[in-house]
Amino acid sequence: MRLIPTFLLAFAIGAALPAFASVDAPKAGAEYTALETALPTQAEKGKIEVIEFFSYACPHCRAFDPVLAAWVKKNADKISFRRVHVAFRPAEMPLQRMYTTFEAMGLTESMHQKVFTALHEENVRLMSDNAVFDWVAKAGVDRAKFIATYKSFGMPSRVSAAQASVNGFNVDLWPSIGIDGRFYTSPSKVATTAGVVQTNELQQQNGLAVMDFLVAKAKAEKK
Repeated sequence: MRLIPTFLLAFAIGAALPAFASVDAPKAGAEYTALETALPTQAEKGKIEVIEFFSYACPHCRAFDPVLAAWVKKNADKISFRRVHVAFRPAEMPLQRMYTTFEAMGLTESMHQKVFTALHEENVRLMSDNAVFDWVAKAGVDRAKFIATYKSFGMPSRVSAAQASVNGFNVDLWPSIGIDGRFYTSPSKVATTAGVVQTNELQQQNGLAVMDFLVAKAKAEKK
């Protein structure tokens, strides 16, 4: 897990302390980063692209997932949402490739929560190709079709495109968010800027508040 120390502290002791601070008037260089050069986006016309950078191995990504899903649903008329699975270490690459394979097969929504449950509740280890193949078959996915897609000629290009987004936003932790190819933020970044210990729930809500601000900012600047 790649998380900054303040975020680790907040998750470790935040639940035992009162919640402080809220977000108002987010600033570049503080609650979010503004990229010097905008990246290409895949948004539908009239919408703002929002990318979640996450890992199935990350417990904070799992905790953030239902909150983020509700936010995405609420903002469906404004945003185009997609996820990018990040692999900071070689051991995480099978998870990255598994997620990318789910995308290619149209299985993301049906399998997404199952993977989190397997890793964080059932202690399944998915750190090799064969472990992934065995697990997806047990989860009801056609093993042969999955392996064919996982090892297909086009898969390295899909993974490379995902990695290009990671590099373009200079992703250094998870979960984090890229907006409109220009802005980068995360609940932990917002919490660190606040300078006080926050509960998990407050970190998430303040992160979403900054995301609201950035979506509105991006939309206003396109007019």
